[in-house]
Amino acid sequence: MKPFALVLAALIAVPASLSFAAGSAPQPAAAAPAAAKPDLNAGSTKYGAVCAACHGADGNSGVPANPKLAQQHPEYIVKQLAEFKSGKRPSPIMQPMAAQLSDADMRNIAYWAGSQKAKTGFAKDKELVTLGEKIYRGGILEKQVAACAGCHSPNGAGIPAQFPRLSGQHADYTYAQLVSFQTGARKNSPQMVDIATRLSEREMKAVADYIAGLR
Repeated sequence: MKPFALVLAALIAVPASLSFAAGSAPQPAAAAPAAAKPDLNAGSTKYGAVCAACHGADGNSGVPANPKLAQQHPEYIVKQLAEFKSGKRPSPIMQPMAAQLSDADMRNIAYWAGSQKAKTGFAKDKELVTLGEKIYRGGILEKQVAACAGCHSPNGAGIPAQFPRLSGQHADYTYAQLVSFQTGARKNSPQMVDIATRLSEREMKAVADYIAGLR
C-alpha cells in the first residue's frame, strides 16, 4: 500500500468515540457577566432624597451621632445597607430607609458617596488621644487586642472591600459603635465584637477620639 493510502486508512479507522459532530467541539467557558457600572448621577439623586438629611449633602455629616460616608469604600457601604435592610444590623432608623432601596440603588449611592472628598476631623482630649494612639498603632498586648492599624491602615484609610475607612470619623459615632459591638447590639462583625469586649470604656473613648483626628 502506498504511504498516502496508509494515512487515509488510519484516518478512516479512528474510533467513533473520538469523533466530533460538526460544530460540537468543546468551547471555552463563557466569562461571567461583568457587574453593572454604578450610575453616579442616579446615586447622587437617590442619596439626596434618602441620605443627605442625616449624612450631609456631600457625605460629610455635621451631626456627631451620624457617620461620615464621604470617601468610604463603596463595598462597605453596600454591605451595611444590605444588612440594615435584612435586619442583620438592627437600626430603627436605618432599616426603614434601607428597605426602600433596591440593590442598584445601594450600589449607586455607595459609589457616589465613595467618590466624595472626606473632610478632616479633630481630636478633642489630649490625654485620651495619647492613649488612643497607643492602642490604634500598637494594640494592648496584655488584653490580646490587636492594633487597629493592622486592618484599618496606619492613616485610617482602611482596606477596600475588607475593612472600612475610619480616618476623621466622628468620635461620638465610633464610640457608639464600639459600645454596640461590646454589648452585642451590633453583631455583623465578629472581629469587632471580639475586640470591643476586651476594651474598657476609657479605651474605647480614647481610640474614638484618636480616630477623629487621624489623617
